Amino acid sequence: MRRRLLPLLLAPLLGACSVFGMRDGTEEPPFTVIARLGEVEIRRYPARLIAEMDVTGDEQNARSAAFRPLAAYIFGENTASERIGMTAPVAQAGERIGMTAPVAQTREGAVWRIGFFMPARYSEATLPRPRDPRITIRTLPETEVAVLRFSGLPNPDAVASAEARLAAALEGSAWRATGPGGAWFYDPPWTIPGLRRSEAWRPVAAR
Repeated sequence: MRRRLLPLLLAPLLGACSVFGMRDGTEEPPFTVIARLGEVEIRRYPARLIAEMDVTGDEQNARSAAFRPLAAYIFGENTASERIGMTAPVAQAGERIGMTAPVAQTREGAVWRIGFFMPARYSEATLPRPRDPRITIRTLPETEVAVLRFSGLPNPDAVASAEARLAAALEGSAWRATGPGGAWFYDPPWTIPGLRRSEAWRPVAAR
């Protein structure tokens, strides 16, 4: 019965987010800005926990498919039946199926890894475990990332454009990309597009 009621309970909880963006006070992972390249920030993030699941499909549908299971987890569908609390941003990164076979990269569909960052008060030992076996918990190590903020609807074209601008900003700079990145989304779908906050990111290191 409790699980059948959960989708009904999620609606008002998710609806508590404003059309002007996430409510004030929504927790975000702490970071330090260590350099700037025009509109790009170089940030250092300490180690942090993330709850993730992998979803196949196109970019936007994958995000939607993962959001409800992850939201259910933080709103109580966990081993402690505890409301963990909403945080921002939602993370999305794309990986190709069959990374060890170059031909398969172009023939197989994309696997999108969608994640919610966990509140800083938790450690791996104290964080309630998800009931949904598709959701995994891991600790991201301390890392330095290049971040470019953009607004508007975070559709695939907008994300790709932001990622291209980020890559261009890194060219010839004192920072080099050390791997693939992704996108972070801070606001619910009903937020006014011009007020939305999204970010493209890449892990980097000093040259």
